[in-house]
Amino acid sequence: MDPTSLGDLWDRVFGTQSAPDEWLVIATAAVALVAVVPRALWRLSRNAITIAHEGGHGLIALCTGRRLDGIRLHSDTSGLTVSRGKPTGLGMILTAAAGYTAPPLLGLGGAWLLAADHITLLLWLTTALLLAMLVMIRNAYGALTVIVTGAAFLLISWLTSPDVQAAFAYTAVWFLLLGGVRPAFELQSKRRYDGAGDSDADQLGRLTHTPPTLWLLFFHAVSLCSLIGGGRWLLDL
Repeated sequence: MDPTSLGDLWDRVFGTQSAPDEWLVIATAAVALVAVVPRALWRLSRNAITIAHEGGHGLIALCTGRRLDGIRLHSDTSGLTVSRGKPTGLGMILTAAAGYTAPPLLGLGGAWLLAADHITLLLWLTTALLLAMLVMIRNAYGALTVIVTGAAFLLISWLTSPDVQAAFAYTAVWFLLLGGVRPAFELQSKRRYDGAGDSDADQLGRLTHTPPTLWLLFFHAVSLCSLIGGGRWLLDL
């Protein structure tokens, strides 16, 4: 490849782009909110949160030295990440805690990149993470979901105008921030009425010999603080 082309590619990915108008930031927040609040739409859009949730489990499992056997994503928006290693200890605790915290924290990181005007970099980093996750997917539905999501990010980043890229990136980050709040409330409701004894909060309770409610509060704190902090960055407050 020509050195000039490589330089242009580097500038395109790692350079900064113009910040969108305030109305666009607010409009993308409204679009993300519509994708999260109505139950009918949430049943579909929650698949993206599940990708981030299970990806969080998998990433931290690898970072803590566990062996990642595979990830499954299901059509009912549930998922399963299987890793091998010591069944107790810090690595297992961090892996179990990473699921519900991954979507809001990814949203917070995305908001930081957008506040620094790195719109294209955000889109390419997301594509790279999805590609890496695809290698560990172990079922057809999960592979299809990740491929479609990754293709959307890649095509938007490569083929569309800066305004479209900005709208897509801001919508995605708002969705992670807003969509990262709802699962903890769903888990709270499920534990109240159905038990949900195998939930991440219950597993963490057994691992740390603490009440599962404490971990549920932790999930709430991370998601709400990420939403507040990320929202302030996106709105340039």
